[in-house]
Amino acid sequence: MQAEIRAEDKKPEVKKKFDVIIIGAGPAGYTAAIYTSRAKRDTLVISGSLPGGQLVLTTEVENYPGFAEGIMGPELMTTMRKQTERMGATIIDDEVVNVDFRRKPFKILTNSEEYESEAVIIATGASPRKLGAKGEHEFSARGVSYCATCDGPFFRNQEIVVAGGGDSAMEEAIFLTKFAKNVHVIHRKDKLRASKIMQDRAFENNKIKFHWNSVIEEIRGKEKVNQVMIKNVTTNQQETMDIGGLFVAIGHEPNTKMFKGQIELDEQGYIILKNHTHTSVEGVFAAGDVHDHRYRQAITAAGFGCMAAIDVDRYLSEKNKK
Repeated sequence: MQAEIRAEDKKPEVKKKFDVIIIGAGPAGYTAAIYTSRAKRDTLVISGSLPGGQLVLTTEVENYPGFAEGIMGPELMTTMRKQTERMGATIIDDEVVNVDFRRKPFKILTNSEEYESEAVIIATGASPRKLGAKGEHEFSARGVSYCATCDGPFFRNQEIVVAGGGDSAMEEAIFLTKFAKNVHVIHRKDKLRASKIMQDRAFENNKIKFHWNSVIEEIRGKEKVNQVMIKNVTTNQQETMDIGGLFVAIGHEPNTKMFKGQIELDEQGYIILKNHTHTSVEGVFAAGDVHDHRYRQAITAAGFGCMAAIDVDRYLSEKNKK
C-alpha cells in the first residue's frame, strides 16, 4: 500500500510562464528586474553559474554611488538581490543551457526546467580572459585584478605590473600611473598591438616600463600578491619582480555562445544593439557588458539594466494594444 502523500509534503509547483525572463544576475540583471517588477511585469531572473556576476569576485568597491565608505562586491550584489526579491521578482539559481528565440513565446531551457516568456533581457556579461599563469586563480582579488578603474586606487605608490599589449592594456597602464610608483608592462612580443596614439601616450609616460618578449609564468605571495616570475620567450631567461599588484588586460569574452545563430553578434561575440537596448530579434533585449565593451563598469551595467527594463515595459504595453 502506498503511503499517503500529505498536502504539506507536496513541493510547490514552480511557475513556468512569465512576462519577462532576465538571463544573468549581475548589476544589469538585478537592476532590470527591479524596474520590470516595479512596473508590474511578472519577472523571472535566472542567475547563471555566478550569481552576482564579476563583482562577487572583487573586494572593496569604492566607485559605486551611494556608499560613502565603499562596499564589498559580494555585499553589494547581495543587497541588490534582496531589493530585487522585495520588488516581487522570482530568482532561481540555475544555468541557462539553450534558448529558442525563433518563435513566441520565447523558450528558455535551464539545467532543470524549461520556461517561457513574451520578452527576454540578456544580461550575461563578459568574462576577462585569463593569463593561465600559476597562482592567478589563487590571488584573484588578492592583488590580481582585471579592472584598473575599479582597483587602481588600492595600489598607491607601489610597483604594478600590467599584462597585455593592446589598447586596453595601454589605457590601464596610463590610468595606473596616477597611483603607482611605476607600471611594468609585460608583453609577449617585441612590439605593441595598440593603436599608434595609445602607444605614443604610453611611451611618453616615464612611469611606464616595458618588458618585451616576456610572459608571466607564476604569481606568488602570502596573503596577497608580492612577486611575479617573468620569462623571456626569446632567451628563456627568468627573473623575479617584487610587485604590489598585477592587472591582466588581455581582453574579455562576452558570455554569448548560447545565443550564436539566434541573435546578431559582432566579430568579437558581443551583442549588437539595433535601437537603444533592442537586439536583432523583436522582444529580446540586452543590458550590460554582454554588449558594452567600452565602459564595463557596475554602474553602467546597472544603467543599461534600467534602460532595457523600460524598453521591455514599453514593448509589452504596445504588444498588448494590438
